[in-house]
Amino acid sequence: AAVVPTAGGQLWIFGREFTFPNGEQFCHYKDLWVLHLASGGPSGRSGHRMVACKRQLIVFGGFHESARDYIYYNDVYAFNLDSFTWSKLAPSGIGPTPRSGCQMATNPEGSIIIYGGYSKQRIKKDVDKGTLHTDMFLLKVEGAGKEEDKWAWSRLNPSGVKPTPRSGFSVAVGPNNRSLLFGGVHDEEEEESIEGDFFNDIYFYDLRKNRWFPGQLKGPKSEKRKRRRGRQAEAEGAGDEEMEKQSPQGPVEIVKEVVAEDGTVMTIKQVISGPTEEKERSESEEEEDGALGQQVEPCPRSNAMLAVKHGVLYVYGGMFEVGDRQFTLSDLYSIDLHKMEEWKVLVEMDPEAQEWLEESESDEEEDDKEGAEGGEEEEESSEEESEDEGEEEPHPSVQLDESHADYLSRTEQYWIKLARSNMGPEAKEKKVVKVALAMAKTFYEDSV
Repeated sequence: AAVVPTAGGQLWIFGREFTFPNGEQFCHYKDLWVLHLASGGPSGRSGHRMVACKRQLIVFGGFHESARDYIYYNDVYAFNLDSFTWSKLAPSGIGPTPRSGCQMATNPEGSIIIYGGYSKQRIKKDVDKGTLHTDMFLLKVEGAGKEEDKWAWSRLNPSGVKPTPRSGFSVAVGPNNRSLLFGGVHDEEEEESIEGDFFNDIYFYDLRKNRWFPGQLKGPKSEKRKRRRGRQAEAEGAGDEEMEKQSPQGPVEIVKEVVAEDGTVMTIKQVISGPTEEKERSESEEEEDGALGQQVEPCPRSNAMLAVKHGVLYVYGGMFEVGDRQFTLSDLYSIDLHKMEEWKVLVEMDPEAQEWLEESESDEEEDDKEGAEGGEEEEESSEEESEDEGEEEPHPSVQLDESHADYLSRTEQYWIKLARSNMGPEAKEKKVVKVALAMAKTFYEDSV
């Protein structure tokens, strides 16, 4: 390695070797690296966003937090991929307020779109207020072709159905000039607690038309009906009913969409033994069965990892909360964005791989420093005792050849009671039921 004073200081490194774990093989390198000690780039931060725009990397926003204070940013930096140099941009116009975790994407014209994000500000000592941003901005180059690009901010007012307010959502660029948003969480903050509503929906933003719209599953069966109507347009209505009567007596998939109070669109797939059975059911029975049906979609989560390849969206991991517990997920799902028919489970979540971590000693030390009164250890021990009691009483077993719907119908009250005991008496009933269904589904799939 060598250090030279060029451009404020550079550290150059060449070659050296790597030893394989068996100690018997070596690899000698011939690559050359340079570290710019005075880069002129952004300050250290988290929660920022970065996109590639022409021959530059554009970085926006983020936050820096220390033990005593925090700060949110709305500055913009560009890294030139040809000269390997940073420059701070000074766009004209009124841009976004400081924030982190926003959506950032480039449109076909080479401009940058920024949506949403999260920030917090201190109201009084030890009291912070969080803000979920739902505004949208365009950052574009004015007077391109000059020696130095001039950037400008402008505010956007997109049409369509916008995402409900949230943070922790994940972003990817999909086909047909569309950026997509998946999942996230909406925190309901009170004075001493935060309760989050998690999402697993998809929203698309059309970069050309400046329009939002929700991604809804069409389902394989509904797609077949469309093709059938196309071939026999004159037989709409009664003709479709006649064809359904003549269809083979096999399993039928019913895809339902349930819109929750918070705007979440849940798509549920249910398998019925035959078409005749489907027709004999009343609407109330169908709604009940739909609520109990197996969900073919990722569970609600925030901060998942997204990737799009050949029009297929892959969703990996993330996290969600149940009461005071955090779940870190390791499952993998995919969905064809062109067809939007159904989610596919590529890697299932393994509940046995979850390792529950107790509060660290550093947390206890901080409580001691702040002079907090005792009682946490007693609460932890009581939680452990309740967990031990739960282990003594096994979950209701799955009977031979029992379907998921039948099992859930038989054991629903048990799972609701278990979910309520974990989430506490103040948890919302609707959220308790959602968690109970997820727990029962996981246990059922592990038992079959």
